[in-house]
Amino acid sequence: MTDQQEQTTGAIPAQGTPPAPGPWADYLAAAQRLDAVRRAANAAASEQQATVTAANKELSDVRARLAPQHARLVRDFGVPEMELTPRPAELESAALAMAGGPTAVLAALQQARRTADAADATLLNTAKAGPLRPWARNLLVYGPFAAAVLIVQIVLYLVAPQGSVPTYALLCGLSMPVLAFGLGWATIGFVYGGGVKVDRTPILGAVTCLTPVLLTCMGVGLLAFFR
Repeated sequence: MTDQQEQTTGAIPAQGTPPAPGPWADYLAAAQRLDAVRRAANAAASEQQATVTAANKELSDVRARLAPQHARLVRDFGVPEMELTPRPAELESAALAMAGGPTAVLAALQQARRTADAADATLLNTAKAGPLRPWARNLLVYGPFAAAVLIVQIVLYLVAPQGSVPTYALLCGLSMPVLAFGLGWATIGFVYGGGVKVDRTPILGAVTCLTPVLLTCMGVGLLAFFR
């Protein structure tokens, strides 16, 4: 009886001993590995989708910031349009910076937004310092041409015979202001145009270029009065 009990007890595996490996155990291990891969893939896809969403929002914000800056630089500061167009080397550098996928694109856009913030601060400081308006900017162009007209008219008056005004002096007095205005008009378009319409303030230019004629006439009249 004891031998029979011992044989029966030996046939039952000890409690807590793992079952012998088999097809079912292999299936469970493979299923667990597959589930881990699926979870990792879902997490990566969710993270990538969140990055893409953030990049699209950042792109919209950057575009909204750059549009008014572009218009203000052209309108208020006279920056040529071609200076605001990306060059091939800059486009290539931007493409390389975004070659790493959505994460790299998001980082590049965030850097662009920080650059736009810095540009806004610079424009604000410039506005506080008093940027040149079109009339002040154009006066710096018309003024030197008008000064040249005044100098030439004074020289012509000094070399003219006393008591008479030569014909060539009258012709120069009438034609040189027109020439100065035309040169100022062309210079403003060449320097500040850049393919866009620029405010040349023609009334200011005409008054500035005609001022030497008025000053010369006043000077000649005063000299004749005191003689």
